[in-house]
Amino acid sequence: MGNIFGRLKTIPTDSPSKPSPPPPKSAGEPKSRVALSWAQEEIENRFGIFRAGRFTTVNKSLSFLSAIVLTTVFYLLVLAGLNYVPSIHRFAIIFFRPANIYTIGPAVLLFFWAMSSLWFKSRKLEFQRRALRLAAVPGQPDFVLNEATARIVLERIHNLVDHPRHFILLNRIERALSNLHNIGGLSDVSTILRSQAENDENQVAASYTMISGMIWAIPVLGFIGTVQGLSQAVGNFGKTLQASAEVARLKESLLGVTGGLSTAFETTLVGLVAALIIQLFLSYLQQKETDFLDECNDYCHSHVISKLRLHRGS
Repeated sequence: MGNIFGRLKTIPTDSPSKPSPPPPKSAGEPKSRVALSWAQEEIENRFGIFRAGRFTTVNKSLSFLSAIVLTTVFYLLVLAGLNYVPSIHRFAIIFFRPANIYTIGPAVLLFFWAMSSLWFKSRKLEFQRRALRLAAVPGQPDFVLNEATARIVLERIHNLVDHPRHFILLNRIERALSNLHNIGGLSDVSTILRSQAENDENQVAASYTMISGMIWAIPVLGFIGTVQGLSQAVGNFGKTLQASAEVARLKESLLGVTGGLSTAFETTLVGLVAALIIQLFLSYLQQKETDFLDECNDYCHSHVISKLRLHRGS
């Protein structure tokens, strides 16, 4: 990137002069017919009562409410299957055992919270990707970027979307070109773009922190349920040895103890399967988001940095 500025060209003094500023708009005047509307098309804004998270960060209240709804629906479906579908009775009864209420119940809620967060995140990512298809910078081969023409691009961006600061790509370009227009430092453009790219990567990484915590917590809840089941089984085994003098009664009591041991591992099985599903979805989405950030970097190199030229006499 640094080699670009070593080859900066000098354009003639009769290059386009700075455009006159557009007439001021009233504070409450809305933008009309924009190509991409964050206020209307972003999925979290469609609900109207939740504040959309920045970029691809998900609103925690919305995802938690979705998790409660999904958990309720799941338990109703499992209950219906328990009553009307005998073939899934062995699976369905796991979620309704009294000993599993305080372990599997929270694990199921965390599972749907993580999955709903990832789903909302995937929709927000697809919305952000649409900004790559916008012609934010004029595509003419002879168009150059300098302190004079930066204003043209800034106005173009503000006419394409309603809120440029809510788009990863457009926010980068706007920050860099605003500095170029106001200060006129060509060498600062690449520095600002690189710094903003690092900030975006850090924010994207931070948006997965809570979901990663859920992936850790769900198996732990399963292990806790298993430990509780083993403790109860061992306690029952001790009582059986004390109370059963006859071999026949001892064998009959041991059947209940071994049955309890098999039930104890059900919570671990549910927790591990749930964590595996979340981890697979998370890894897939992280890769897509990384690819998107790389595309943003390529866009800035191809449409911003490569068009920078010195302007003499500005």
